[in-house]
Amino acid sequence: MNGTKSISSVSLTLLAGFGLGAISTQALRAQSKPLAYVIDQIDVSNQDAYIKEFGPLAGKAIEAGGGKYLARGGKTVVIDGELPKGRVVVLAFDSLEQAQAAFSSPAMLEARKIGDKYATFRTFAVEGLPK
Repeated sequence: MNGTKSISSVSLTLLAGFGLGAISTQALRAQSKPLAYVIDQIDVSNQDAYIKEFGPLAGKAIEAGGGKYLARGGKTVVIDGELPKGRVVVLAFDSLEQAQAAFSSPAMLEARKIGDKYATFRTFAVEGLPK
């Protein structure tokens, strides 16, 4: 009998631990902020200079600010409405605050001085659904 009680006790302890772990995981997920997505529509007037002079600087500033490129000027097709002019770039950040900080960082502001010579930008961020 004593062995059965020990097994039952261990089983209950493991089950309780599993339950607490699952609850803790759910609580952590509920507390995490949703991702932010930045969409950049760029009308480029000088493609070569834009890619050579602005691209590397902007890329470093975005990555230093925690951004991850999801799309970077690839093929774009219309599903509804009008096709955006020029390039479309999509980025992901851990939060809206992080996206705003990356785009207002000194490195990005310096890069934009060059980028503005070769392109016009329409940049906006949208908060994703909770994780």
